[in-house]
Amino acid sequence: MSTNPATNSIYNTGAGTAATKQSTKKAARTIGILFVTIFLFAAVAVIQGATTFRLGLDLQGGTSVTLQPRVSEGGKITSDAIDQAVGIIRQRVNSLGVAESEVSAQGTGANRQIVISVPGETGRRVVDLVGQTAELRFRQVLAEGPATAATTSTDTKTATLPAGISADLNQQFAALDCSKPENRQGGGGDVANGPLVSCDRGGFTKYILGPAEVLGTQVSKATAVISTTTASGWYVVLDFNGDGTKAFGAMTSRLAGQASPQNQAAIVLDGLVYSAPRVNEAINTGNAQITGNFTQAEASDLANVLKYGALPLAFDRGEVQQVSPTLGADQLHAGLLAGILGLLLVFLYSILYYRGLGIVSVGSLLVATAITLLSFLLLGKWIGFTLTLAGIAGAIVSIGITADSFIVYFERIRDEVREGKSLRTAVETGWKRARRTVLVADAVSLIAAILLYFFAVGGVRGFAFTLGMTTFIDLIIVFFFTKPLVVLLSNLRFFANGSKLSGLSRKSLGLPSLTNQAGALNG
Repeated sequence: MSTNPATNSIYNTGAGTAATKQSTKKAARTIGILFVTIFLFAAVAVIQGATTFRLGLDLQGGTSVTLQPRVSEGGKITSDAIDQAVGIIRQRVNSLGVAESEVSAQGTGANRQIVISVPGETGRRVVDLVGQTAELRFRQVLAEGPATAATTSTDTKTATLPAGISADLNQQFAALDCSKPENRQGGGGDVANGPLVSCDRGGFTKYILGPAEVLGTQVSKATAVISTTTASGWYVVLDFNGDGTKAFGAMTSRLAGQASPQNQAAIVLDGLVYSAPRVNEAINTGNAQITGNFTQAEASDLANVLKYGALPLAFDRGEVQQVSPTLGADQLHAGLLAGILGLLLVFLYSILYYRGLGIVSVGSLLVATAITLLSFLLLGKWIGFTLTLAGIAGAIVSIGITADSFIVYFERIRDEVREGKSLRTAVETGWKRARRTVLVADAVSLIAAILLYFFAVGGVRGFAFTLGMTTFIDLIIVFFFTKPLVVLLSNLRFFANGSKLSGLSRKSLGLPSLTNQAGALNG
């Protein structure tokens, strides 16, 4: 009688134990929860209109603008100032999401320029945001009037001007027509310690403002907030540093007791009045709010500009132009074709090598692909994620990562079966041995993706982002789909009996057939 475990029945087809039945129910429940979750996220994507991918500059083109540094009186343009401006602008772009925008300095010496390229039709808005010099100043309102007012005087008979308003300021006020868009472009250039004649950003009101009393450099933090208790909508909360707290407290203390409109503190950004609230009491707490019927996008843009500080130089904006795709639709189709061919090759290899067990690898890759595409859609809607050719390359690389995971698991199962264990037992013991290997391998990929994302720029960050995201998706698939599906299949006689096409037959495992082995023993 043979004592070699290989001659015994290694495929237990008897009734499952209570533990096996419990494991089967758990596996079915896990897969069910995964599919319900995918369905819910798909419903969210449809409800929110996230049905198309946001494509990057290399695939669909976008908007490009050149910023030319302007030399102020007594100042000079330095390489350090240009590099600092590039860093600030890049931070502002990144704060809007993974947009795959390009910010770079070109030229040498005093002729250096900053070139900003932003993908998509919304690029013009982003260019307007990142190019702002962010000269934030708080000024007292000396006079205000309609967009086309001819004078600041409220007495037409005597033509008496308000206190603090000279005839020259009154003439500037009368000459300014805030209904014309060209007079509402902003751009700074005003003198902080002198008066200012300006418009509000909507073109409804114009002002004569006193010298700046609080500067943007004295703002330490800016956040976009929506009111949950009133109908005031979105506004921006500002926190001041020590000097700013003192200056703002002194300003509000002085304005609180004056008559309208001199009791208003105008919040001026790049020469335009964003808000001019009345001061009812001294504010010595070191924080304030910028209100003005902002939309969410307007409040977020303003907060981002202030959050990352003022540009060290003033810039003249060059011609804003549309950029043609640098790679275009042909390359997009080629990238997608490469991904599809990669999937098909892995499918073919899995079926030929693992036979019936290849169903698991094909199913795992299909589910991983569905989750990846759904993630691209939702992240594009939520954080502005933009898909580039580099990002597509990262997703294609992830096919190999996912394939590695189920190959490690399958081979562990086959090793356990070769040692004489039943398939149901091999599924569990093989998982315990494979799980650690899969976790370590994916952890290495995640660390590499994180380091690339934080220390690289441009297209490399897009590659790193998709590589990291798809590696994380691989972990979800292995734990919540691949392993549970193998547990369910191990209960089918087709697999448990080691059918010829199951991928777990004695021939597939490299074991001699029982017939040949028995003949050798009898001989």
